[in-house]
Amino acid sequence: MWDQRYSEEEYAFGTEPNDFLRSLLPQLPDGKALSIGDGEGRNGVWLAEQGLAVTSVDASAVGLEKARDLAFRHGVSIATVHADLADFDIGRARWDIIVSIFCHLPPPLRKRVLRDAVAGLRPGGMFVLEAYTPEQIAFGTGGPPTADLTMTLDSLRQELTGLNLLHAEEMEREVHEGRYHNGRSAVVQVLAVKGDTP
Repeated sequence: MWDQRYSEEEYAFGTEPNDFLRSLLPQLPDGKALSIGDGEGRNGVWLAEQGLAVTSVDASAVGLEKARDLAFRHGVSIATVHADLADFDIGRARWDIIVSIFCHLPPPLRKRVLRDAVAGLRPGGMFVLEAYTPEQIAFGTGGPPTADLTMTLDSLRQELTGLNLLHAEEMEREVHEGRYHNGRSAVVQVLAVKGDTP
């Protein structure tokens, strides 16, 4: 599915970073960043523009090729890893920031990936997530086709045990990201830190 979607000439979700991620710039740490489900690279490339050493992981080789092209056009470099998140080793105490933007996974895999993300952050490292909530299904403006692939704040609080949530909110907002995220949306946003506030 994703190779087919990313085979279109235009960027499916645009080339600009996610609004929520961009709004956090003053709080983001320096160092090594991991962007999971980074697709065509709009968020990973933006992080690289901020001076971070970025690794973008995605299951679509087509998307990652476009991510490398986008990085080249922006004068930055990113490391790309073609992998299913079920097989990708996040590592332990390796990352200063891990970003998950609209990366919707089946619940058992999501729980494992988020647990691994907590372990993968260094002390003081930050985790950023925006995802659709079950209410998004009624909006039909983007996101997964079934509610089981969405997220709630209550579930994320449990799945991110070990992190201090600095911002955690479910809301409705306008999302305009390319052709496939466009309109009024129901989302959950999280900014969390491992250990004390940096």
